[in-house]
Amino acid sequence: MQFLERKAPEPAFEPKPAREESPARLIEEQKVTLLACILGAVASIGGFMFGYVSGQISGYFDMEDFGRRFGEADDTGKYVFSAVRQGTIVGLLPAGSLIGSLVAGRIADTLGRRKAISLSALFTCIGSTIEISAQESWVHYAIGRLVIGFGIGSLSVCVPMYQSESSPAIIRGVLVSCYQLFITLGIWTAEMVDYGTHNAYSNSAQWRIPSGISFLWALLLGVGILALPESPRFAYRIGREDEARHTIAKLAGVDINAPSVNFQVDEIRQKLDEEKAGAETRWYEIFTGPRMLYRTVIGIVLQVRASHLPGHHAANNAPQSGQQLTGANFFFYYGTTIFRATGISDSYVTQIILGSVNVGCTIGGLWIVKNCGRRKALMFGAAWMMVCFLVYSFVGHFALDQSNPQNSPAAGAVLITFSCLFIVAFATTWGPLVWTVVAELYPARYRAPAMAVATASNWFWNFMLSFFTRFITDAIDYLYGLVFAGCCAVLVLVVFFFVIESKDRTLEEIDTMYLMHVNPITSHKWQVLNREKAPSTTGSESQHAEGGRGDGNMA
Repeated sequence: MQFLERKAPEPAFEPKPAREESPARLIEEQKVTLLACILGAVASIGGFMFGYVSGQISGYFDMEDFGRRFGEADDTGKYVFSAVRQGTIVGLLPAGSLIGSLVAGRIADTLGRRKAISLSALFTCIGSTIEISAQESWVHYAIGRLVIGFGIGSLSVCVPMYQSESSPAIIRGVLVSCYQLFITLGIWTAEMVDYGTHNAYSNSAQWRIPSGISFLWALLLGVGILALPESPRFAYRIGREDEARHTIAKLAGVDINAPSVNFQVDEIRQKLDEEKAGAETRWYEIFTGPRMLYRTVIGIVLQVRASHLPGHHAANNAPQSGQQLTGANFFFYYGTTIFRATGISDSYVTQIILGSVNVGCTIGGLWIVKNCGRRKALMFGAAWMMVCFLVYSFVGHFALDQSNPQNSPAAGAVLITFSCLFIVAFATTWGPLVWTVVAELYPARYRAPAMAVATASNWFWNFMLSFFTRFITDAIDYLYGLVFAGCCAVLVLVVFFFVIESKDRTLEEIDTMYLMHVNPITSHKWQVLNREKAPSTTGSESQHAEGGRGDGNMA
């Protein structure tokens, strides 16, 4: 294995204390500061917007004015939406998000993380204006969702990236996971607003008021993010070294010459020097760079799961965005049906009940993120969800009277119980943790494009399942859940064999672990033994595989 011979020039301050202590000891020096919490909360408004625009649409399909304007009258005079029209209206949001996520990396690397987030918020305002101005053309309304999706997709890349690059390692997992918490809060808020306007109005105010409120969230994010410091890692990369040092120190609540600050700055400098020693970065190097194909594929696989629970379905079972291959919204899809077995037939009440469970459990999930390892939580959560899918699918298909659910109250009670158990599993593990793990996977030079590709895969499946779910469930009903049970089983194996434990480590440490082929199964034991001899991001794959196997913790 070859090591870099050239060392970065020593700065005016003395970084030696950082070299004399282990990274774990240095992380303990960091504090939980008000500034770091504000940064995490303000940036997470991007997640709130994500959840809000996703959660509001299911309520719209039950609104009389929305159906009269954009639906089709059936033989009885009732306004309905065909599967294709519903799928298009709902699916254009993730379609726009797919495009937005692919270009977000370049925007973030060009303008900076903060300005990219502010610009993305502006796009959602443009989309909301198009939505609200729609009169009787469903295509007009759907185009508004497409434009909103562009902004939301860009935010889904830029916000976790900004949070992971800026947050102190001691609370990075919690702050990035706040993005998922705010998604669930956005969903719940949209459901409450839909419920209120549906009962209070009979005209277009039913759906135009919820859409108009979106401007408030965009304004809070677009302006608020500009009052926060730039990502220290981005600032350092463009030559603003003093700013990066001061930002790291302020966010961690320590002196600018503290050992932990020196350690992080040294690591950032070392990685940047390695990058400068190599050739100019090309986008395709997220597949050809050192250990990048491995990490890019992991990011894609982890993101192709239900990234959020964006509302659930109205009485007509409109397909919803956000249902990827763990099938989280499969439970919401049938939520109204199984609640009828207990006498609750109002789809808005069903949404609020399940949404409240989702929010409460996600708050509890932040404790798990802070105190439990990434690997154990993800494996346990996926196994738990698999069991829920198996019970739900078989009971729903064989025991529930789907034509009249009140005739099978026992089956309904089982399904409601396992709906809530699934939400607990998802909201405490995969919901918040995957955003964190994916944001930690990549080195700085590849982070923006790699996160863009991983998140784009999320939105691709989001669109596919949003559009085709109704067709599939019409054919095989509850047995559709068996597909997702199988996906959850595969995810347990993926995490066990391929994802390293990254809790309480700096982003640069995590990069080094992947370059050195640290065995994921024993990765929680790995320690930095010689930071000067860490493998280079610009070296070859075979060179990296040679180093550091002697401690028994390497793969």
